Amino acid sequence: MDICLIFEVHQPLRLNRKFHSDVLSRPLVRKNDLFSLYFDYDLNRHVFERAARKCYFPANNAILEQIDRFKRGQRQFKVAYGLSGIFIEQCERWNPSLLDSFKQLADTGCVEFLDETYYHSLASLYDAERSEFVEQLKMHRQLMKDLLSYEPKVAANTECVYNNTIAKTVEALGYKAMVTEGVERILDWRSPNYVYKAKNSNLRVLLRNYHLSDDIGFRFSSHWWEEWPLTAQKYASWLAATQGQVINIFLDYETFGEHHWPETGIHEFLRWLPGEILKWEHLQFCTPSEVIRRHSPVGEIDVHEFSTISWADLERDTSAWIGNSMQMACYSLLKELEPLVKQTGDAELIRLWRYLQVSDHLYYMSTKGGGPGDVHNYFNPYGNPIEAFATYSSILSNFEAAVLRELEKPKHVAKRILRKVPAEKGFTFSNEFAEPPKWTVYSLKEFYTALEIVKLRSIRFHVERGDFEKWIRWVIGDYKLADRLAAAAKNRITDNEIRERLLRLVGQRIRELERTIETSKEIKASTLQQKT
Repeated sequence: MDICLIFEVHQPLRLNRKFHSDVLSRPLVRKNDLFSLYFDYDLNRHVFERAARKCYFPANNAILEQIDRFKRGQRQFKVAYGLSGIFIEQCERWNPSLLDSFKQLADTGCVEFLDETYYHSLASLYDAERSEFVEQLKMHRQLMKDLLSYEPKVAANTECVYNNTIAKTVEALGYKAMVTEGVERILDWRSPNYVYKAKNSNLRVLLRNYHLSDDIGFRFSSHWWEEWPLTAQKYASWLAATQGQVINIFLDYETFGEHHWPETGIHEFLRWLPGEILKWEHLQFCTPSEVIRRHSPVGEIDVHEFSTISWADLERDTSAWIGNSMQMACYSLLKELEPLVKQTGDAELIRLWRYLQVSDHLYYMSTKGGGPGDVHNYFNPYGNPIEAFATYSSILSNFEAAVLRELEKPKHVAKRILRKVPAEKGFTFSNEFAEPPKWTVYSLKEFYTALEIVKLRSIRFHVERGDFEKWIRWVIGDYKLADRLAAAAKNRITDNEIRERLLRLVGQRIRELERTIETSKEIKASTLQQKT
């Protein structure tokens, strides 16, 4: 039986609880000020340094010690990690030696690193194309290459969020396997302790054994639990009695020192566990990649998009983040901002939008009761979900305004006017004789080219109806050119002049817009040169 031990290492950037007063106290807020305005630097540094002291360094040392202890044996101690991109950024900002500790683990050859969304986001749920999800996976893959000279072959989506469509997207990127939750509703009578494959796919699926994982993650220090205290020897005996190919134990790394404080004995448990497990001759540690090489899948996992699973709460679905109206309002605005933010082409605004995608912001707004509610409240830095919503929604609205202001700058207006419109919004030339249309154009430049070629009677037909002016105003979005065309249409001109007049007006406008874009590039290049 293979034991696959996986740790998720993630720290969110918590939002500024004083955002309302801070934004009012500043007479002018520049784009470069937004990060410090939106996020609580002091709180984030405090939490990170506390977690590093209580969890990351002690846990890394314990694991490195046990890897060294068994490295020359026939059965080695092996683990896997998923490190979120923003966790790594915090290491680089506040404690680079912690990154060195993870590099030490990588150098042992007994550690596998998984890929995930760089910003620990729910981007896999955004749209049918999942372009942002793909971008964040590629960003994380590049981060692993740059940081550890390692290219992951196994992915674990944020909070184990999974469905068939996500699996297909991940497979298309070249990954060999995904890790998700072993939920009963996708297994029926089957066990999570086997290798499966995604529906109609060759992607392998490893299922987290949540009963055995939660025994450590949630119940370790619970005195009410009938199995307390949990010792490494007792836990190893449970694993030894379990049937199957592989037991996937997937835990938040903060389990070891943050969620369960050092005083509970959690570090000693971690230190003793490898030796107790390897006392059983039929148990061995394997990384996820080794597991999928060793075992063939025994069946398919079928998870429809409307039944997406995760490892969160009792429901093990997406309700931890989008289960109430407050969460849905913020989530919807976050998604709707994507085309606007990316249209700006502004690296700083795109980066800010991605920090605002961190799933924790939505998690803090959960209003669930019972055990799940206690967990949400434990992590919530705002005290209650209403305050979390007030802070997050205000910051999102402020950010939306910043994006819209950016898009009103001349260079963005020019780019927007010169862009190609969707196929259904193209302009088709026709005439009063109902001749078959021969030209459909999708941009201002294509419109100019068509004006040089189409028949004069078709041009006259559209001018008299005001079709050109309407399309350019309401579809292309160029009010200035539309006004010029409307003014020209009021003057009676001959057929010989009409084509020339339109070509002059449209051509002049295109040159104006291109000069605006070029001037913006020159200013940007000059600014960068001055900075360097």
